[in-house]
Amino acid sequence: MPPFKQFTTAASSLRGCRSPSLRTRGGGGHGPSRWTSPGHEDRPMGSAFSRTPPPQGISQKWEDWELPCYITSFLTIVIVEVGLSAKPDLTIET
Repeated sequence: MPPFKQFTTAASSLRGCRSPSLRTRGGGGHGPSRWTSPGHEDRPMGSAFSRTPPPQGISQKWEDWELPCYITSFLTIVIVEVGLSAKPDLTIET
């Protein structure tokens, strides 16, 4: 028997030994799970991070960390892009 055939036979026998709860996502739904919980809300609130949207006509107020984070992210992308475009050609062919 070729070695590859032995490997596939062993893999298929191991696959058959797994419990059915491992084959389905979320544990198979047989009773309470050890890793997940049903949650604490009856239904989702519908807002990101449980933050209610502002009333109509009023804009969302920025947090103190948002502007420095956005500026730093933008500048990082610009510096990396300029640095990569100015990188010297180090290949042997040229």
